[in-house]
Order: sequence, then C-alpha cells, then structure tokens
Amino acid sequence: MAVASPYPNYQPLRSRWVPRVPEHWSLLRAKNFLREIDDRSKAGEETLLSMRMQRGLVPHNDVSVKRIAPENLIGYKKAQPDELVLNRMQAGNAMFFRNRQPGLVSPDYAVFRLLRDDNPEYLGHLFRSWPMRGLFRSESKGLGTGTSGFLRLYSDRFTALEIPLPPRPEQDQIVAYLRAQDAHIARFIQVKRDLIKLLTEQKLRIIDHAVTHGLDASVTLKPSGIEWLGEVPEHWEVAFIKHIADVRFSGVDKHSHDHETPVRLCNYTDVYKNDRITGDMDLMRATATEAEIARLTLKAGDVILTKDSETPDDIGVPAWVPEDLPGVVCAYHLGLLRPVPNRVLGEFLFRAIGSARTAQQFHVLATGVTRFALGKHDVKNAVVALPPVEEQQSICRWITNECQPLDDAIARTEEEIKLIREYRDRLIADVVTGQVDVRGWQPDPDDVVDDAALAALGDDQEDVTEEEDGDGED
Repeated sequence: MAVASPYPNYQPLRSRWVPRVPEHWSLLRAKNFLREIDDRSKAGEETLLSMRMQRGLVPHNDVSVKRIAPENLIGYKKAQPDELVLNRMQAGNAMFFRNRQPGLVSPDYAVFRLLRDDNPEYLGHLFRSWPMRGLFRSESKGLGTGTSGFLRLYSDRFTALEIPLPPRPEQDQIVAYLRAQDAHIARFIQVKRDLIKLLTEQKLRIIDHAVTHGLDASVTLKPSGIEWLGEVPEHWEVAFIKHIADVRFSGVDKHSHDHETPVRLCNYTDVYKNDRITGDMDLMRATATEAEIARLTLKAGDVILTKDSETPDDIGVPAWVPEDLPGVVCAYHLGLLRPVPNRVLGEFLFRAIGSARTAQQFHVLATGVTRFALGKHDVKNAVVALPPVEEQQSICRWITNECQPLDDAIARTEEEIKLIREYRDRLIADVVTGQVDVRGWQPDPDDVVDDAALAALGDDQEDVTEEEDGDGED
C-alpha cells in the first residue's frame, strides 16, 4: 500500500514547518508560479461554488437547498478549472483547493492562476498539508491567536512565501500515488460507516420499542388514537409536549458585543453530534443579553432540539443536559425544552424525541423552501407516549444498559475512522514535502478507484451548519 523510504539527499530549509526538502527540488516564491486573478461576475448567472472541508469546491446547489438569486451574486469572483481558490480566513484550516469547474466564489476568497506547467492537484495537496497550514497560520494577521479569532492570510504575504516544488513528472507521480492510497482509505472508511449505520439502527430499534411499549411484554395495550404511534400500555398517557415541557426557541447568535455578557454557546453542531451536553465540552465563546441568559442558560434535565436545517433529516435531533451548566447558553437554530417537574424526566424526553417514530413526526411537520424548519407550534403539539415517572426512570436505566455495548462499538469505530484520517493527513504531508520518496512506486489493480468511491473520504456531517461556517455566500 504505502511506501516509507526517504530521498537519498536533502537540502535544509530555515523553516520549523518544513525543515528539509529533496536536494533536486526547487524553492520558489508563490508569486513566481501563481498570479492572483480578480475577475468579477457582471450578471451573477454563473454556477455558485461552495467550499467544503472534505469535498473542496462543489456546486452550491449540490450541498444546499438554499437558492441564491443571480442579482445577489453580482460582484462574486469567477474561478476557472485548474485555478486555486483560497479562503483567506481559513487558510490555516486547509481551505485552499484546486477548482475543477467554472463558477463563482465568495468575493472574499482569493483566486490564483498557474503561471507554469505545475500540477494543480499537487499544489492543492501541498497547500492543505499540515506543514503548510502551520506556515499559513503563522503568516496570517488579524484579531485572535492560534486557530481562533479573525485571522486572514493576505495575498501579499502568501505570494512572498518560499514554496518547495518537485519537477512536474514527480508532481504527477505524487498525485497518482496519493489517489491510490485514497482508494484504500476510502474503502476502509465506507466499511466502517456501514458498520456504524447497522449499530445505530439496532440502537434505535431498542429505544423505539422501550419508549412506546415499555419493558413489560405482558402489559395490556390500548389504542393511542394516533396512527403512527399505534398501541401503548393502557396505564400510559399520550401527551402533547406543550403539556410536559416549556418550549423556548433561541435567537442567540455566535457574535460578541461589548454591551453583552460573555457566555459559552451550545451550538447546532454540539447538539447534532452529541447525545449529551456537558461542561467539559469545547464550546464556542460569544456574548448574550441578560434576558437571553436568564431564559436560555442550560439546566439539568433540559433537552436541546435542532429546529431547522437545510435537510429534513437533520430536524428534531435531540441532546440531553444531565447537570446544570452555568454560563452555557442555548444558541440559535435550536429549541430548548425544559421538562415540567414530576411529569417527565429530561432523559426520558430525550429518548422519546430521539426515537424513530417521533423523528418521523418531526420530519412530516418540518416545512420550508430554502430551509426546513420546525415552528414552536409544531414542537409544542408533537406527542409522546408517557409512562409514570418511576417507570420512566426504569426505562432510561434499561436503555442505557442495553445500548452501552452498541455505543462502545460505535465509539470504537468512529475512533478508527478518526485515526485513518490522521494517518492520511500525515501521509499527504510527508509525500508532498518530500519526506517520503514515491518515484519508484507502481500502481496495483486495487489502487484504481473512481471519483464516486472517493466520496467516502468526505465527512458525513461537514455541511450541517453551512451558515455558521463563514462560507461567504450570504
């Protein structure tokens, strides 16, 4: 699969990011092989391109239901195939890609055209490698430090950087080699994703049965009166959420204002990616008004719900707050459900909302053209099957015990995906900076893969919160 031999001879560099490169490689300032292009759209009718971390530049309409009128795209920058596009504020986070089709990109992006016969795919790999990302961060200017803050890699600083470049045939060989390794990595990731899907389906079946039928198979059932819910234990009730929880929608954005109080935000992705919201999570810092803090600070038992998204499947995803979190506020695009004491446990409400049947109920209620959304009325009038509180406690304990092996297996599988991604990042960095010599590599039949198969390299959740990613399209 991978090779691991170094080049025979190296030349040292005065850089902590790339301390050496092969002796025969060139060192050129970026301005000597790239030229910035600033060609603006006059009608806005070209294809709008969105930049995605794992997928690069793709048509906006392929990743979003949000449609942008041509008149709002006038003045956007044109990008042609094989040009390189840089998100200036995300250069240190690998947002620098080869473009593959004509289109428009944000006016705040930088577009570069090749001046020599270099391989644009090689340059894309190089500029996204972790040594280059470190260099770009060190050369970025603005407010903030490290990977946070409003740092920008200005074009004059980028084009003055000295870049290591192998001869064109070697660039082509590096690109072919990395594509072959991606074939193996993509297959590995797809197998692991398929496993996670099966484990998750099994987990949802366990939860769904427990929160709609309970644990006692001998209990007498009664019609719930709701077609999708079917029969429920006869001593249970069918309750509207508005009767068992206070529903609050948030409008707290991610910005900071001098006249507001600093807080930590529980954002959309925090809820989407986690079952629980806890104090040790790495939460965004922003500000909120005193009224927002009083109304939306997270307390033990709260359930947080995704209330709108660009795809209906992301609607109604819940997370549970097991303990008070002073200073943590529910952010926008989310709803906060605060259970009525002695009526419903927060953990049971979380499990009930997360069940397949309730999720389907929210999918039906969610409506929209550019964005799917649940209104407060929709959430309040959704129904759950509700046992007595003591039985809720037993059901929650049983679900935790039954699902723990599945949760552990899912966590292990996700960690394996994370590790193979880290391996890929390290491999790319070593190859594109000349730490590994691939000139003698020859492809095997298993190294061949089409673009569709490589899609597995993408992150399933990378496009969940497009508006919060600062894509520059609004």
